[in-house]
Amino acid sequence: MLQLQLLSSPPLTPQTLNLNSISNPKLFPSFSSLNSSQTRSFKFNPLSKPSKFSLKCRQSEYFDQKQRFNDSSSSTSPSSLAGLPARFYVGHSIYKGKAALTVEPRAPEFVPLDSGAFKISREGFVLLQFAPAAGVRQYDWSRKQVFSLSVTEIGTLISLGMRESCEFFHDPFKGKSDEGKVRKVLKVEPLPDGSGHFFNLGVQNKLLNVDENVYIPITRGEFTVLKSAFSFILPYLLGWHAFANSTKPDDTSRANNANPRYGGDYEWSR
Repeated sequence: MLQLQLLSSPPLTPQTLNLNSISNPKLFPSFSSLNSSQTRSFKFNPLSKPSKFSLKCRQSEYFDQKQRFNDSSSSTSPSSLAGLPARFYVGHSIYKGKAALTVEPRAPEFVPLDSGAFKISREGFVLLQFAPAAGVRQYDWSRKQVFSLSVTEIGTLISLGMRESCEFFHDPFKGKSDEGKVRKVLKVEPLPDGSGHFFNLGVQNKLLNVDENVYIPITRGEFTVLKSAFSFILPYLLGWHAFANSTKPDDTSRANNANPRYGGDYEWSR
């Protein structure tokens, strides 16, 4: 609320003050600059002493409308829509002179049952993406080759020693009509000096006429980071976190009583 008080002399009365003169910019230049949308109220005090002239100005409704718009926008932010939890996408990348490697986890999938519970339909996996170098610190991701590590293959990498090697073979069309037309081989071999491992991915795709081999050296420290991340994410890829989050002491006791084959009681009661 803006309030202006002006002392006038001689005293002002409703008879002596001509309201039309306010619109005259020569007499009252400050009044003529007021916005027409503002509300004006005048108070007069016809006393013998110098009277006080009060001017109260209300701000335009624009500010109120802007405030209501901001409030409505904040109430419909993406984090509050339908109460959906926030989702996060993570990954880890290693860049070398010949290629780059990106490692990303993929969550398991569940299907609902008639009882209202959920059952895992597909275990999670870790997606490896290899991109060949296209220049200095530049990589051609349009030519990337991917390889999905299953939980068992992840366990093999976790237990791999610095002088040990392993090899994984994938056929995406195994058991289908195009079996054998796409072959992927991932080899993990120790470096000659024992300072790390080579990750070598060979892809033969007869459907797209592709025959590519991408390799990248992984140092001991980088390999340790990968194994630590694999160890952490492995129970989540199995879906065991969902079971642990849904289990309560009361639910466990009811499940044991309802199903005598549940838990350790079944083994000791045989």
